[in-house]
Amino acid sequence: MDKMKMHSPNLTQENIARIRELFPGCVTEAKDEAGRLKLGVDFDLLRQELSESIVEGPQERYHLNWPGKREALITANAPIAKTLRPCREESVGFDTTKNLFIEGDNLDALKLIQETYLGKVKMIYIDPPYNTGNDFIYEDDFAETSGEFLKRSNQKDEEGNRLVANTEANGRFHSDWLSMIYPRLKLARNLLRDDGVIFISIDENEVHNVRKVGDEIFGSDNFISDLIWQKRKGGGNDSKFIAVDHEFIMIYGKSVVHQDKKWRVPYDEDYLKRYKEEDYQGIFYWDTLHRGGLQSPIIYDVECPDGSIIKNGTWQVSERSFREKKDSGQIRIIHGKDDQWTVQHKVYQPEGRVFRSIYSEVTNSDSAKEIKSYFGFDKFFENPKPTLLIRALCYLCGCTTDDIVLDFFAGSATTADAVMQLNAIDGAKRKFILVQIPEPCDEKSESFKAGYNTITEISKDRIRRAGEKILEGECHEAWNKDIGFRVLKVDSSNMADVYYTPDSIEQAQLKIFTGNIKPDRNPEDLLFQVLLDWGVDLSLPIRRETIQDKTVLFVNQPPYDLIACFDTGVNEDLVKELAKFEPLRVVFRDSGFVSDAVKINVEQIFKQMSPSTEVKSI
Repeated sequence: MDKMKMHSPNLTQENIARIRELFPGCVTEAKDEAGRLKLGVDFDLLRQELSESIVEGPQERYHLNWPGKREALITANAPIAKTLRPCREESVGFDTTKNLFIEGDNLDALKLIQETYLGKVKMIYIDPPYNTGNDFIYEDDFAETSGEFLKRSNQKDEEGNRLVANTEANGRFHSDWLSMIYPRLKLARNLLRDDGVIFISIDENEVHNVRKVGDEIFGSDNFISDLIWQKRKGGGNDSKFIAVDHEFIMIYGKSVVHQDKKWRVPYDEDYLKRYKEEDYQGIFYWDTLHRGGLQSPIIYDVECPDGSIIKNGTWQVSERSFREKKDSGQIRIIHGKDDQWTVQHKVYQPEGRVFRSIYSEVTNSDSAKEIKSYFGFDKFFENPKPTLLIRALCYLCGCTTDDIVLDFFAGSATTADAVMQLNAIDGAKRKFILVQIPEPCDEKSESFKAGYNTITEISKDRIRRAGEKILEGECHEAWNKDIGFRVLKVDSSNMADVYYTPDSIEQAQLKIFTGNIKPDRNPEDLLFQVLLDWGVDLSLPIRRETIQDKTVLFVNQPPYDLIACFDTGVNEDLVKELAKFEPLRVVFRDSGFVSDAVKINVEQIFKQMSPSTEVKSI
């Protein structure tokens, strides 16, 4: 029975596999530090294959470089032995919501969700540290082999210790910031759909570097715009030189050629609340066809369903157009007020207006008001973004229906708030994935005095309060009212070190390792690491059931995406019972069978009863 790898993908090996597809002769087998065979690249032969275009050595060329760039690339590609552990008590609607809140280092989180959300995210918005000399950034000093990285990543760390101050006195001031942002953007690109878009908020300190890094990772041809947001109006009178009233939002597409629709935003967002119906031509609402006033009236009689006549009515369309629209279902005649017949026609949602490169419709003061409306004061964050800004970006890139929105510098959780607001307005089912490290609050801050110990506590509470407020207002009748979020926390792997390095365990140590799973982990913990490993949606409903005195976890509805049983003492009767469900996947604990004979027969039982089921163990 195949065993699950239980770590994030090794992107270096995946890149080598792609090279092998193009140049099979350039990829060979080599031994790693432990003597195991792995794929390796014959770079001399590859250079020969690319001899007409390759740039070698110190030749002058246009490119971005900084001390630590190679290490940053290693950081992006190296696998980690970590997992996401579910936290029901901090979640809202854990069993029903489609939204995720991931607590932990965003580099780890992006690695862990690579297989699950590869090519599935429509929109990414991030508001990373601006590198002003006062910001905390992630310390990613991982210049080591993939094997060392994998081993060390399974060690338990104190939350938040990866954040370090990046002061202007640091000789690597810009280099450290670039080393931080580079691997995260590289991993983020993998998650975008072909028509996906990323928006990066930044100020003048690093905007030039964001453009260069973006061009390298996404391609200069996929640069869409440098949006200028006027974040304040007035103030800054104590500035020495220029009062900076704006920030930048750099916009890149995964592939601009797939942006086949015009980018537009609503003329007036409130009008969307009227558009509650949809047909093959689009979203619409019913409005009166009658035209008031006497200017250029179009007058004719209209026959009603009961045979009565509306005499000398004044209408918005000609009589011929009226007949055509009525025959095609664009016009209806119904009883209106006072039981009188009224004529209505379909008004379709307009295309919207062009978005200008300078956006000044909302400012920081608007976001401060929003924060204050939830918490009573607005001093949680220095520079929170207003929800209307994020809502506008969602509309701009065509993020609708059930699209996924990702924000891996979640901060004050504006993105989650904005997504829920939009869904309440237009009835769509957009989903959000937020990532935030549990950065400790300053003990002198108002947030700490209010009882919040970490930024993530504020973020989660903001989402709870925002959801409750949205439900109090007018909501689209088609909206599913999903204001919940499933909390998942980055942690070391559920698997003990022996799982990853069984060859390094000496005979005398075998008695210590009675199992390969850490003793403090429960079945739901194991399930989520399996979901990550298999690339299964982390927001699918999970049902727990007892079958033959064993705990069995069912993911999604029949035919189940996954069935898992991590109990010990599994016998053939239970295996046959599970095979009757014909799931897409099934997983057991490797040491969970009553005998080696049962373990050997598991795959054969599924081949006979459910041949399409993929069977694995941990």
